[in-house]
Amino acid sequence: MATARLDIRLDEEIKAKAEKASALLGLKSLTEYVVRLMDEDATHVIAEHESIVVKDSVFDEFIAACDKAKAPNQALLEAAQFTGETGIK
Repeated sequence: MATARLDIRLDEEIKAKAEKASALLGLKSLTEYVVRLMDEDATHVIAEHESIVVKDSVFDEFIAACDKAKAPNQALLEAAQFTGETGIK
């Protein structure tokens, strides 16, 4: 059961359109419609900002560069150890 509350003010015309859309979708309430839209949009926005999509050729070049890379130097090894010990992520 939802426990958080969101109070909003909006234009009457927008509210009327949202109520009509909610009814057309067979939803129980305007609240259900708004919650559904927020959830879908938030999921989409988060996915866009937390992922990277690259062309196959770019990915292949990246992998090739990784394969050619030398072993990490002492400074990088120490930095990795430091972040592990201090809990830095």
